[in-house]
This record gives sequence, C-alpha cells and structure tokens, in this order.
Amino acid sequence: MTTLANLNGKVMPLSEVMVPALDRGFLFGDAIYEVLRVYQGKAFLLDEHWRRLERSLEAVRITGVDLKRLRQRLLETIAAAGFPEAMAYLQITRGAAAARSHAFPEAATPLELISVQEYVDTYSPYRRQGAAVITLPDLRWERCDVKSTNLLANVLATQSAKEAGALEVLLYLADGHLTEGSHSSFFAVLDGQLRTTPNGHAILPGVTRQFVVGLAERIGISLYEHMLKREGLTRVTELFLTGTTSEVLPVVMADGKPIGEGKPGPVTRRLQAAYVVEVEKFVASGVGGGAAPRGQQKKTPRRALPPPHPPAPQ
Repeated sequence: MTTLANLNGKVMPLSEVMVPALDRGFLFGDAIYEVLRVYQGKAFLLDEHWRRLERSLEAVRITGVDLKRLRQRLLETIAAAGFPEAMAYLQITRGAAAARSHAFPEAATPLELISVQEYVDTYSPYRRQGAAVITLPDLRWERCDVKSTNLLANVLATQSAKEAGALEVLLYLADGHLTEGSHSSFFAVLDGQLRTTPNGHAILPGVTRQFVVGLAERIGISLYEHMLKREGLTRVTELFLTGTTSEVLPVVMADGKPIGEGKPGPVTRRLQAAYVVEVEKFVASGVGGGAAPRGQQKKTPRRALPPPHPPAPQ
C-alpha cells in the first residue's frame, strides 16, 4: 500500500509531495517534528506526543498552527491510509519566505506535513535477544529537549553505530556523563536500582521514556533519575532503550563488552511485559487516540510478534 501524506490539508501519496525550495525547514532545519506509533489503526500516546509538539513549537517560536485542526487531519490521514500497524510522522516548518534570510520572515505560513506508512517491526529480534550499542561524544546543540529536525549529529552517530555492527549509540558529554541515544532514551540497572537521565536541556523528553517511568512506578520497580557516567557502564547489570518504535529494547553489549550476564535481565523483561499489556489494553479500549488507558480493561490476547529476523552482526 502507498505511504499517504497530508500537506497543509491536501491528501496525496507521499511521493507526490513537493516542498518549496525556499521553505525554511529545507534551508535551515527551521522545523520541528513528532513520530507516533499506530497500533491496530489507533495512535498510541497521542496526548503525550501532542503536548511535546506544542512545547517544541513554543520553544522555536513557530506560530500560526491550528493544533486542533492538525490533530484532526492526523487522525483522518491515519484512517485513510488504512494500515493496521503504522508509523505517523508530523513535520512543521516555519514556512517559505520570499528570500533566504536567517531572521524570521515578516510573513510566512507554516508548512504542515503528515505522513503515514505501514510499520514493519524490525526491532522484534532485538527485543527478544538484546542489542549492542557503542558510545560516542555528544556533539549536538544545547537544546536537545526541542524535537527539532536539526539531526545531522544524530545521523552521523547512527551511521557510526551501523558501521560498528551496533544498533544504537549512547552519547556522552565532555565530563563523561551519558545523555541519551541518537534516537532513543536509555535506562540502566545499577546497584539494584533502575536509573535514567533526568529531563532537561541535554535530552529529549521521550514520550516512551516517561511512559516507562510510570510503568516502573506502578509495578514496584525503584527508579532514580540521575545521570550515569560512561565509565559506570562496566558496573551496570542491565541496560535497555526506549522509543516510539523500539518500545522497551534490551542492550546486552556496550563498546564490545557485555552488560551484566550478556543477556536481557529480569527488570527489562518485567517492563517489556508490562508495556505489551498496556498496548493490548489500549487496542482493546476502543479509544482512537490519546493516552494509554490507566483503568482496568478486558484482557486481550498477547500481541503476536512477526517472524524472527536474524540479528545484525554484534
């Protein structure tokens, strides 16, 4: 099926979308974005993603976006695409100007792009077996809490991981403190306690990260929001990534050295199971969008995983 797009309210195949050459998103990366996971035609954690979208718009001072209308367009595009399992992407730029100039244009209409594509879960073997990561210096700008399209440093870091046979990169500051992954958040178990980097300008406030923080509290896992140093990875007994598409994904090796026993640990497995249950409740709830339900829901069959794929070289 064709990946469907909605450009400023006009629905078309993504392959037919054209952006003006003077659009500021193209010229300067003057844009923000969001990515949502769609389960059985329903946008998961939509309210949480929407709050972050609004916060990013405010942070970079893009105005003139009708968020209520945009949300309706998103839901209509998801429905029109017809994919049971999908990924929905939103990008909002400051718009096109009459000439290339760094300062905000006097008058520009934001460009709003939505695209919905079928989701093939390539992360499933890693969720079962675990993945490898490498560490690299964090060379990004100092407002990583804004979900900006300025992703060149992330792209280069991810390519380094690929070339090293790893799935992801954990980034660290000059003082050795780890921040986050190039496209994910991370959690570690150290001295029997679950740890994660606290929210702030150094990391993106991950929607899935925050959801997992809530899950840990609800199932009785002690959590400490505190930065971990790169050298501390040698003492970590469990490590896992979280993200919109990766969900809860165990890490079993970092910089060529095993994490703990070199296999997914019990805390990671408990959170993976709790995450799956919440998705099942959400799908069964009949809710078309918004936050995952918190109340008691009818139990539904466990989500089927796709056939296993051979993991990438570790």
